[in-house]
Amino acid sequence: MIALLSYQLNRLSVNSRLGIWLLLLLMVTVLGAIQLQQGAKIQSDILAMLPKLQEEPLTQRAISRVEQQLADRLYIALITKTKAQAVTAAQQLIDALHQYPDIFTQVKSADIDSAQSLNQFYFPYRFKLLTEQQRALIENGQISRLEANALSQLYNAFGYANSSLLSQDPLLLYPDNLKALAPSQRLHSAQGILLTSVTDESGNMKHAAIVMAKGVGSAFNPDVQQAQNTTLDNALSEVTVHLGKDAQLEVLKAGALFHASAATEQAKAEVSTLGLASLIGVIALVWFAFRSVFPLVIASLTIATSLLYATVSTLFIFGELHLLTLVFGTSLIGIAIDYSFHFYCERLSHIDDSATDSVSHVFPAALLALLTTVLAYLGIGLTPFPGMQQVAVFCAAGLIGAFLTLVFAYPKIANSSLTPRPRPLNWATAYLTWLAKLKYAKPSPLVFATLGTLSLATLIGLWQLDIDDDIRSLQQSPDKVLKQEKALRQLLSGGTDNQFLLVRGDSPQQLLQNLETLTTPLNKLKQDGVIGNAINLASYIPSHARQQDNYRLQELIYSQIDKSLSRLGLDETLALEIKRQYALSQDLFIEPEAFLNSPAGRLFTPLWLAPKDNEHQYGAIVLLGGIKDLNQLQTIITPIAHTQLIDKVADISKVMAKYRSLTLGLLVLSLVIAGAIFSLRFGFKLAMRVTAVPALAAIMTLAMLGLFASPLTLFHALALILVFGIGVDYSLFFAESKQGRGVMMAVFMSACSTLLAFGLLAFSQTPAIHYFGLTLLLGIAVTFLLSPFIYTFTRIDK
Repeated sequence: MIALLSYQLNRLSVNSRLGIWLLLLLMVTVLGAIQLQQGAKIQSDILAMLPKLQEEPLTQRAISRVEQQLADRLYIALITKTKAQAVTAAQQLIDALHQYPDIFTQVKSADIDSAQSLNQFYFPYRFKLLTEQQRALIENGQISRLEANALSQLYNAFGYANSSLLSQDPLLLYPDNLKALAPSQRLHSAQGILLTSVTDESGNMKHAAIVMAKGVGSAFNPDVQQAQNTTLDNALSEVTVHLGKDAQLEVLKAGALFHASAATEQAKAEVSTLGLASLIGVIALVWFAFRSVFPLVIASLTIATSLLYATVSTLFIFGELHLLTLVFGTSLIGIAIDYSFHFYCERLSHIDDSATDSVSHVFPAALLALLTTVLAYLGIGLTPFPGMQQVAVFCAAGLIGAFLTLVFAYPKIANSSLTPRPRPLNWATAYLTWLAKLKYAKPSPLVFATLGTLSLATLIGLWQLDIDDDIRSLQQSPDKVLKQEKALRQLLSGGTDNQFLLVRGDSPQQLLQNLETLTTPLNKLKQDGVIGNAINLASYIPSHARQQDNYRLQELIYSQIDKSLSRLGLDETLALEIKRQYALSQDLFIEPEAFLNSPAGRLFTPLWLAPKDNEHQYGAIVLLGGIKDLNQLQTIITPIAHTQLIDKVADISKVMAKYRSLTLGLLVLSLVIAGAIFSLRFGFKLAMRVTAVPALAAIMTLAMLGLFASPLTLFHALALILVFGIGVDYSLFFAESKQGRGVMMAVFMSACSTLLAFGLLAFSQTPAIHYFGLTLLLGIAVTFLLSPFIYTFTRIDK
């Protein structure tokens, strides 16, 4: 088949080949222009690289609700010396951000209407409400304690008692119920601004005002990031100028925007830095080998064509290009250039051959190498990770573009004569000759000691190799961002975490009763410091059973209300009206729908999940914040019926573990398939030796990861697939070679360029890229050392 393809290509004239190449290049360019016009975009969200979890409908709706609530929200803390300065700073920031409704919405601090809304909604149901403390006092017959509390409010200048309230709630039970709905004592409001106190490093008390906003558009869109950051920075600058330097304004910021911005800046920096360094390295290699500008121009054209094919193909299939794909894709430079190296090294070895002859000589190995490398990338593309699917398409398409350039363009554009460069070829010959001596050398104690040491080190490394599938290890924001978020979370009493509880019920009332069973364990978790806070709808919507029980308990009060009025010094004639109101409220219940549709409950609407379509169960979300011990939380929650801890991070980590195992299995399968294909061309013995190189490289790479204490992740496994693809390339060229010095020189240059590209990725600050690059750095180095033995021990006599 390969011989037939080569024969058909040789029948084409060099001009015909160039015409085909130019036509393909034009088609790709036009397709790319169309993609740009249709709004192809750059994506920077690390979550866009992750698999989509397949959950049952109610769970999926709960996850979507929580993500919608947390997405694109910003939290700003303005810390000043005085409360007045903090209030002024927050008001100014709110006013400044309100001027840009196309950039920020829902800009606010304390909700000044919230308390009034709660009061207006709950007051008619006051006979159905009791706090835990009030219930305990009534059940124990300690009504006098409630009367004493009412008396203290009556004679307190700052109490909340007034004649209207006393005439309807003489024991002042209702105000305590309202206070129980907002149990946080750290946060309070003044002039519509949410305030809290904070102590600085010197022990001085300061005041912090909290401002919240929701960004318009995705925080992971670079254009949106720039607009929001610029607007926010300008607004904060205005606040700083207005307050003056004496205010010593400190700003804390938290939200997805700041993590995404840091990731975008880091990715952009790495794309430019790593790409430039790789390109400089390739230029130096080409100049070292050929001492000519023209091979450098041809190599640059090959790289440019490769990147064009890669970018356009990715945009065409996915409609967007992830920044991390570009970072991974910089390694394409080190692989696509291989075709130029092999072509020009072949020409140096046969200085009198034409470009067409040189292409014909490298065509069989180049085609097999392309097929196996693309197969390796397709293996990556089979994973459920959209980002890695992009990497697979990007690199596979780029290599195809480079191969087409070699086959169709080189015979015409690379046909100029080369200056003989015997020195690099002589070095390659000397190295192969030295390896050949090993074939005939008698075994020595030093050889056995070396092999024994390598084997022992490999076994120790494999034994020490750990596994880490935690998705949180894939992206780490800068310390500055993390410290500000941690400090702001402390001000907000923990904020809200990504983990939450999903509670189910067959009816609204059963769901509310199930939520009420969580009250005690959640309080215990808060007391033990396992969580910082929890938002449970049971606090706002008691079940009918609970309301009826509260009503029954209050009968002990209102059956003798005239005596209580007397002891409180109130008009005893109020008793008749109070008893009438109590009796009328017997059949009045707080209903979930009424609360959630009211101004008081609108904020909590996303936490209630009514059945949709073919669903039969109701669901409620319990938000959690300040989680300190996730394992203990899981241990406490798991036995509770109808309650499930939703941890998307853990679920994705499980998926990563699954596909890490599948990817390693795919590597083994790829080796078997490659061995079968190569057997058809080389015979079984040589085919096994060709595939043994990447197999040994993978094993030794895993061992070195263990020795370097780098845990095995999915991205290590994906990189091993590429070690296989590139390792097979090197082995194939040696297996096909009849005169090894040209291949040795080309493989040396190829390995150097690939090590430059992937070695630089190993220094990336993004863990996923670092893992990917480190594995390839180690794997390609081992592959380069092993692959010449294919020629030395199997082809040297030919």
